[in-house]
Amino acid sequence: MCENPPMTQPYADAIVLVSGASTGLGRAIALGAARQGARAVIVNYATSAAEAGETARQVREAGAEPVLAQGDVGQDADCRRIAAAATRFGRIDALFNNAGTTRLAPYGNLEGLSDDDFLAIYRTNVVGAFQLTRAAQPLLEAADVPMVVMTSSLAAITGGGSSVAYTASKGALNAMTKALALALAPKVRVNAICPGFIDSPWFDKIGYRGGAAALRDKIGANSPLQEYSTPEIVAETALFLGSRAARHTTGETLLVDAGAHLRNG
Repeated sequence: MCENPPMTQPYADAIVLVSGASTGLGRAIALGAARQGARAVIVNYATSAAEAGETARQVREAGAEPVLAQGDVGQDADCRRIAAAATRFGRIDALFNNAGTTRLAPYGNLEGLSDDDFLAIYRTNVVGAFQLTRAAQPLLEAADVPMVVMTSSLAAITGGGSSVAYTASKGALNAMTKALALALAPKVRVNAICPGFIDSPWFDKIGYRGGAAALRDKIGANSPLQEYSTPEIVAETALFLGSRAARHTTGETLLVDAGAHLRNG
């Protein structure tokens, strides 16, 4: 990242890596970085090649070089290959650990979750974030003010969410954010965002009854700000934590939920 980028271009010349960037919040982060001056955006995806290609197209139109990097963050070898996509640039200025998964299961039905469900969710949401950060560490440390941003969840704060396993994984991710902030200091800053409901294809993909439309109006009406979040709104906060403006912030988890946690406190 350039020494003193203009305030309107906080990602000027930056090399950015976004996991889970094919749709939703990941795509919004990738596009936001491109629009804010990034030189290159590594677009990671696991299986959604066509959607990742569309993200890459939009990143290019926004003025940055897109680099597609297929891989499952739950696999260490894939993480090392994903991080290696930035090798030719010599550094990674901002890593967004955004890839995540869940399994819908009613909270009152403990039999609805197996040990395999827990392990699969943790492998992506927790182990995957660790592995990709570890793989990217040399390139992060080659940057001037390197930043890592985790996508956690309001579920980690309130205890609610798509399943007990998902909520537990996001609580672990918040704890790991603090641990990595200590482990990678003083060079690398590590923070997390905790979004609530996001109006994105996520709820349709995980099979939520009625999809995002079933929740949108209810969430908006019940939040103190009388709004619901979109990928673009949440991406703005993620991009702040991934920029030089947050260089004195590390080990922090920031709620981005239109105040919804105030109704759950």
